[in-house]
Amino acid sequence: MTAPSAETLVLLAVLVPFIGAVIIPLCHAVPNLREAVTLATAGILFAIVCALLTPVLGGARPEAHIINVTPGLALAFKAEPLGMLFALVASSLWIVNSIYSIGYMRANDEPRQTGFYVCFAVAIGSAIGIALSKNLFTLFLFYEALTLSTYPLVIHKGNEEAIRAGRLYLVLLLGTSLVLFLPALIGTYALAGTLDFTPGGILGGKVGAGIIALLLAMFVFGIGKAAVMPFHFWLPAAMVAPTPVSALLHAVAVVKAGVFSILKVVVMIFGVEALSAAGQSLWLTLAAGTTIIAASLVALRQDNLKRRLAYSTVSQLSYVILGAAILAPISLIGAAIHIAAHAVSKITLFFAAGSIHTASHLTEVSQLDGIGRRMPWTMGAFAIGAISMIGIPPAVGFVSKWFILSGAMQTGNWIAVAIIIVSTILNAGYFLPIVYRAFFREPHVGKHHDAPAHGEAPWPIVLALTVTAAGTILLFLMPNVPYALATMMMER
Repeated sequence: MTAPSAETLVLLAVLVPFIGAVIIPLCHAVPNLREAVTLATAGILFAIVCALLTPVLGGARPEAHIINVTPGLALAFKAEPLGMLFALVASSLWIVNSIYSIGYMRANDEPRQTGFYVCFAVAIGSAIGIALSKNLFTLFLFYEALTLSTYPLVIHKGNEEAIRAGRLYLVLLLGTSLVLFLPALIGTYALAGTLDFTPGGILGGKVGAGIIALLLAMFVFGIGKAAVMPFHFWLPAAMVAPTPVSALLHAVAVVKAGVFSILKVVVMIFGVEALSAAGQSLWLTLAAGTTIIAASLVALRQDNLKRRLAYSTVSQLSYVILGAAILAPISLIGAAIHIAAHAVSKITLFFAAGSIHTASHLTEVSQLDGIGRRMPWTMGAFAIGAISMIGIPPAVGFVSKWFILSGAMQTGNWIAVAIIIVSTILNAGYFLPIVYRAFFREPHVGKHHDAPAHGEAPWPIVLALTVTAAGTILLFLMPNVPYALATMMMER
């Protein structure tokens, strides 16, 4: 039997999650079979993405062309280094998140579990479509599909708070897309005559600095999933969803689709040289820095654990934007690596938050005194995720932050240097007290702290968070694949 071609693999990578989404509801009556289909689909997708990795690292750029819409505008896919990095993140973490979801959804007796797995599969398929898009048109279509497929997950609980959060989710994400992202896309097509992602960009030499500044601002704020302030409110509000959904939003697909899209637009639509010539580094540095610092300050004041993690995500996402804003090759490499670093670290933190809720029904930071003695695996994993977010070795967050900081110092962008230093201190300020409480304080006895004795959450939850915590360390020790893909992203 002949192995499928790389071009066929590109198409299969996009199709497989959607095929899984069709099969999952057919197994509704047998939960074990339904979840086996989910795991099998995730495993097949990861195997396909891994099979694509070798030719891409070898210099191939396989494509799958679907249909021409107009001359120069097509629905098409292409495997290139930055997209492969995002596809690896989404496909690998889908497996772990599925294991976690099985334990979490059953232990908490969540309703509508079949619909949950269906929407999750569609969301992952949309994320892979974004990762492998050959052009902005294809990316935009799957970007919107990702918004629509995750809306039912945000409102999963069906209560008034969830409905309100879902409404804000749709209004902000669809609103920014239609008011800013889509007009920027149309303007780019009118000016460049194409929307194909091209190393070095497609706008250089075709428009002046003013038009470049306007289009860049429309992309940065129009891609609302990147949660750049002031279009970030949807993310903390969406924490009403079950923890596996929070992990999807923060680590696997949604916010990663946002920062990935901005980074790809910077590198392959504008081009680093065109943005440097147009003097776009300063304002983008300030926009990213404002989000990083302001969100960190808000996180310091949050007692609810998931909301603290949500504002941490708002802050950490803008490290990718900051790395792009510095416009140095090494900072752009750091920005790409941070997509993977943040994904594996933040999913660990959310997994731990869900584990705590499942085992002890505690949700507030102030309730966590001594919990590390009852849940050492959970809180040990949380500690690893936390040091990665701060940027302390031996966790992978150190690698991406070091590259971004190096780029800032190379270019003399001292504003970016100050932002990274101050935000690192703030990160420590809202993460380390949680770890200290968990392991070094005596458990409280009294109101809100009298939860019955408990141990760890069910084993699928603990297994998943242990795997992602180990991945956080392994990526620090062996960052070869993310580094190679990020470096190849910069090649012309």
